Amino acid sequence: MSSSTTVRTARRRTLRIAAASLVAAAGLTLTACAGSNAADAKSAGHTNSAAAEAGAAGWSGLQSAGAKAEVKAGTTAEQAGGAHAAGGGKAASPVRTQRLADGVSTAEITKLGDQHYRAKIVARGAVLATLETKGHDDGLDANDMFVTLTLDGQVHSWMGGGAQGPGTFKLAGGWTAKVTKLGELRYRAQIIGHDGVAATLETKGHDVGLDANGSYIVLSSGGVISAHA
Repeated sequence: MSSSTTVRTARRRTLRIAAASLVAAAGLTLTACAGSNAADAKSAGHTNSAAAEAGAAGWSGLQSAGAKAEVKAGTTAEQAGGAHAAGGGKAASPVRTQRLADGVSTAEITKLGDQHYRAKIVARGAVLATLETKGHDDGLDANDMFVTLTLDGQVHSWMGGGAQGPGTFKLAGGWTAKVTKLGELRYRAQIIGHDGVAATLETKGHDVGLDANGSYIVLSSGGVISAHA
């Protein structure tokens, strides 16, 4: 083999080695890039997944917090509603409203318990007086309109017919009233029937009333007595 042939052969081997080296290097670079891309993709995927999980967790947390808030609010509302209902159950409410004899006033009648009633006398939106039964009937002289509230929650009203005590007066229903002054704004009225004294009314700074077998009697703290049957 000549020297020129030897040189060419050596060059070919060098080129082959160089080419092989280049191919290997390219392969390594591609592998490295692929690995890097895969890692990046995996990392990106993990990051996105983590973000998604974090987002889901955050939304879930918000939902949970919202649910808790709603539950808490609902519970509070229910408790308030319960308290409201309980309060409503205990609190009295008007049984009925009744027009009175003057044509202007009304009585708002409320049941408070067994034989326990309250009647608010209202005119043009203002409460003028209150009657209440507590084991006995009640009555009122409201500027010559007389009102009684009985133990069973019945309201009766009439206009005029009053007599100024002290003295003895014939009343509607066949009764006689003997009115005696006991002191300032304090009067007593004995209600007398065929069998003697049937009942006694006494004012102690406020008007009083009585249902005398269907005859309604009011004695005012000023000593005025009136009856209606």
